[in-house]
Amino acid sequence: MSICLRRRELIAGIGGAAAWPLAARAQQGERMRRIGVLSPVAGDDPDGQARHAAFVQGLEQLSWTDGRNLRIDARWGGGNPDETRKYARELLALSPDVILATGSAVVEPLLQATRTVPIVFTNVPDPVGAGFVDSLARPGGNVTGFTPYEFGIGGKWLELLKQIAPSVTRAAVIRDPTITAGMGQWGAIQTAAPSFAVDVSPINMRDLRALSEWRPDLDRERVGGGSSQSNHHTGGSAQAARGLLSTSVCNRRRPELLRT
Repeated sequence: MSICLRRRELIAGIGGAAAWPLAARAQQGERMRRIGVLSPVAGDDPDGQARHAAFVQGLEQLSWTDGRNLRIDARWGGGNPDETRKYARELLALSPDVILATGSAVVEPLLQATRTVPIVFTNVPDPVGAGFVDSLARPGGNVTGFTPYEFGIGGKWLELLKQIAPSVTRAAVIRDPTITAGMGQWGAIQTAAPSFAVDVSPINMRDLRALSEWRPDLDRERVGGGSSQSNHHTGGSAQAARGLLSTSVCNRRRPELLRT
């Protein structure tokens, strides 16, 4: 009987030892976790509110409920850089387990304030070019997330244009040089252009109004690149665009347009 008793004690002891880590993890799982959410839009922005609601709902589906085992602290920058930086410091002072950041305008001030608290970003066009991560495959540091762009698609646009119009040899690319994604896509288009025998030229969006008001048949002095105050302030991009269009007019053909 003593042997049976000792065997039962041994089995009970092993079972208890095996169950202890599970109990410990269950207790740890009930600890109140904290998530900081920093958005660049105003608190009453409909799209921002819809995204936040979807985020909360997604957490609930994973058994994380605000007020039970989770605390969500949301801040809204409202498009104000000073307010965004203030809220970034405010959220970090709350010692969150992780911060959800929407957009480059939010990630940058957070990274200026911390290099240790995990940051998950969404809607960042070019995290590598912006210096937020080392690479898409290996982000490194305390930042990771999701990007809505794959710059290689810029080359695909040019390929599609060539398939639609095989005779095209010149293309104007409308872009906003202040947007990181536009720069990345422009680089992809430039890289792909020689393989399709297409000469590409950039046109900044801010120059479109000047181009729409320009008429080569009414203002001969501007054909071929006259100087203007607009050219001086835009670094000659308007002049380059006018030159591209004026050459096309003289040759009785127009450049095809792509937009990044």
